[in-house]
Amino acid sequence: MNQEEKMGIYIFCGIQTETDDELGEIEIEGEKCDLFTIRYKDAGMVATLAPMKIYHPNKENLMMHQHAVSLVMKQKDTVIPVSFGNVFQSTEDVAVLLENLYPQFTKLFPEIKGKIEVGLKVIGKKEWLESQVRENAKLDQMAQKVKGKSEAASYYERIKIGGAAQEFMNSLQKEMKEEIFKPLNEGAEAAKANDPIGETMLLNASFLIDRDKEEEFDQKVNAAHEQWKDKVEFNYTGPWPAYNFVNIRLKVEDS
Repeated sequence: MNQEEKMGIYIFCGIQTETDDELGEIEIEGEKCDLFTIRYKDAGMVATLAPMKIYHPNKENLMMHQHAVSLVMKQKDTVIPVSFGNVFQSTEDVAVLLENLYPQFTKLFPEIKGKIEVGLKVIGKKEWLESQVRENAKLDQMAQKVKGKSEAASYYERIKIGGAAQEFMNSLQKEMKEEIFKPLNEGAEAAKANDPIGETMLLNASFLIDRDKEEEFDQKVNAAHEQWKDKVEFNYTGPWPAYNFVNIRLKVEDS
């Protein structure tokens, strides 16, 4: 790090603690940085000393943030996520923020104590999706009709296909909710089905589960994957803090 750079306090997450914890070290732009806590009552903000600047959400920076949070999660059972890229001018500023957030934290602590978030994205395999289109007589007939026509000549048919294709994808997404999301939801403390991203994603779900039931939940995901593996791909991630189940708004003043 350039010695002339103004240093600030980068924050990663909130924790429930009554001690001044040292939580290991991470690397920011090639420099090793210690993680420490800034406390108010039984709440703490995990932070590090870092250059005071805008942190762009590139792969390296996002991985740095995630790595820090993962380190904390291995040591603490109550972790409140904080969004990427928040840098304050001083520890005093962070202490003021923590004091302001404390009423929210005290409500959240019992709700997320000992809980983690896992994510599941279900993506339709190309071959299976194409076979489903062929089985959908209306959609297949429309697709064949447009084949070989100029774009201008088939404009209205393409619009119709667009609508029919969306209807078709909606029906597959509904099926995934029934067949995969609902059974997994029964083994979770809470669950969210977020909007799918991209053309072939059929489910984009987050689950809040007890840490001590993680293995049991993993087995349910594996069983669902075994049942659907010829048709779809599973992208199963975590453990994370409860990003999709906690809404903490930070107000960072311009430096």
